[in-house]
Amino acid sequence: MKTQVTFRSGAFPPYDGEEEEINPGLWGKRLAEYLVEKLGERGIGTDGYVTEDWGCYLPVTVNGTRLAVCCGHHNDDDDEFLCFTEPATPVVRKLFRKVDFTEPLGRLVAVLDEILTSDPGIRELAWQEPGR
Repeated sequence: MKTQVTFRSGAFPPYDGEEEEINPGLWGKRLAEYLVEKLGERGIGTDGYVTEDWGCYLPVTVNGTRLAVCCGHHNDDDDEFLCFTEPATPVVRKLFRKVDFTEPLGRLVAVLDEILTSDPGIRELAWQEPGR
């Protein structure tokens, strides 16, 4: 399943001082705020976001299942961004069993794609499987 997307947009510049909070060249608060709003409009519950050293982590609930969207600036150009899901794959090993997240993860990816493709300020979307 393709759970990682890169894209370009000038709509998510860093806030003043944001790179000092995260790491030089990395930011994502405006993108995280945008996604929290847009996911909520489409029925995906969010608990806001948490700033990490690589970008922002958004805990979400899809059909009662806890997942996350991770997002932030990507590469060298100021308009390049990356979003990926947690978990990154639909089936996850937990201790001695496998947990199947196919349905809620598929819904999350579909909603993210709808949000990003419907925004005229976002371009050059490229979905890929993790690790590729």
